[in-house]
Amino acid sequence: MTTLTFLGQSAILLEAGGFHVLVDPFLGDNPKATTSPDDVPADLILLTHGHGDHLGDTVAIAKRTGAPVVAIVEVANELAEEGLDVVDLNLGGTHEFDGGWVRMVPAWHTGLTPKGTPHTPAGLVINLGGKTVYHLGDTALFSDLALPSRRDPLDLALIPIGGHYTMDRHDAVEAARLVAAPHVVPVHFDTFPPIETDAEAFKREVEEAGVAKVSVLAPDASVEV
Repeated sequence: MTTLTFLGQSAILLEAGGFHVLVDPFLGDNPKATTSPDDVPADLILLTHGHGDHLGDTVAIAKRTGAPVVAIVEVANELAEEGLDVVDLNLGGTHEFDGGWVRMVPAWHTGLTPKGTPHTPAGLVINLGGKTVYHLGDTALFSDLALPSRRDPLDLALIPIGGHYTMDRHDAVEAARLVAAPHVVPVHFDTFPPIETDAEAFKREVEEAGVAKVSVLAPDASVEV
């Protein structure tokens, strides 16, 4: 069984067979997060990009747990300078690990780390415990969101809905159609005033259109993938 726990903003924890994959661990400075970066487990850390609300507590968590960090090459190189064990993927690259794999796919966004490293943001197609999850990262709506499911049937997709910095909830309905996952979890909303939105309205529109089941999760709530 593969379990997904929403930690707030775009941070999630995937667990299967005792292996923990942590994505975009923005926790300590996240006003909505209830999990401490001092407590969250991680055997592998994945980053969609290096903005502060995604890079978050990566360095501290990786140093505490010893977890390798998979990131786009420029961000990975920056993190290697911090002494972290990194995997420097680029778009289209796949990293295999015990119990699964992750592939880096395009996202339409901008990228600059808090230290000033420019980079290309990404989405992540993650397979763990035989289940495949597509984390779209921070992205606008674009047609290539349909491509990952043509290679790997998806079990769940994480779609940003907050607007302002990513697609809004209206574009996210069309994104859910393109992505073609049977189960959708909205992310990147309500953490700060610019990205406040009506997640229940998104859920209603997607489900009434017969596109997918939608689970709107509070921080630390979990679903089975």
